[in-house]
Amino acid sequence: MTKDSNPAPPAHPFLKWAGGKTQLLRQLSQRLPAEIKNGEITNYVEPFVGGGAVFFSLTNKFPFKTRYIFDLNEELILVYRVIKKSTDKLIHELDFLESEYISGSNEDRERLFYSVRDLFNQKKQGINFQKYDPGWVTRAAYCIFLNRTCYNGLFRMNRKGEFNVPFGKYKNPRILNKNNLREVACILNKTSIIPGDFTGCKKYVDNKTFVYLDPPYRPISTTSSFTAYSKDGFSDKDQDRLAGLFHELDKKGAKIMLSNSDPRSENPNDPFFEELYSDYTIERVPARRIINCNGSDRGQINELIITNYR
Repeated sequence: MTKDSNPAPPAHPFLKWAGGKTQLLRQLSQRLPAEIKNGEITNYVEPFVGGGAVFFSLTNKFPFKTRYIFDLNEELILVYRVIKKSTDKLIHELDFLESEYISGSNEDRERLFYSVRDLFNQKKQGINFQKYDPGWVTRAAYCIFLNRTCYNGLFRMNRKGEFNVPFGKYKNPRILNKNNLREVACILNKTSIIPGDFTGCKKYVDNKTFVYLDPPYRPISTTSSFTAYSKDGFSDKDQDRLAGLFHELDKKGAKIMLSNSDPRSENPNDPFFEELYSDYTIERVPARRIINCNGSDRGQINELIITNYR
């Protein structure tokens, strides 16, 4: 067998992520600006990287010279940085956790989950999220383990910044994917990973940049609300601030794509995004409501794709 006869699959998200864009990749790809495909765009910026479905999809396909990913979620940024810097050590710790989980009874698995969750929350105060530390590796392993074994694969923090999702009761969860983590690390080695608010991306954007904006979605109903990807949530005022950033980046000559929920899926008289982005192209695409505690409400809805180009 030759070296290239069985290449590793391209990098893909290593976390389950509420609002992840895997299901919309085809629709988003169809709406990319021509300048990406002909090589005129050389810089990629994503201010809400989340699980990274779009980031990995595009960086697998296009040779951007520079790439910048951001997120306000300090735990998420920590995991990205650990994968970039200490891939093998992280794999070693996840391998241990996966072996212990898989070999246990249902009761053992549940005890392990809550034990790890307690340690994850108790040790938060001792973590310096600004300065890389060897202790980050264990925290990143705990984070991935909890994400892969908790209910619905959520990443939810309470007001104290504690992970509070219950046990998921999965029979055979994929906790460790060594090949994917190594492929992810290869991409991250050429990517700047920056913590903080989305407005911090401005200085990295010019007229050769593609910006993809995927903020926490505006809830379209009281039962579909999931904006607590960080302990501070994401309000309508934040959506308004984001629209202001969209206008600023447009003036810089960047190509911009934004996705969000469509309020008209529940209320035909809600013009929230039409008013914020009245100068731009707004398209509706079908999607499925994935994160909802009521299974009967996980149905067909529309999502919005907003661009400053046609």
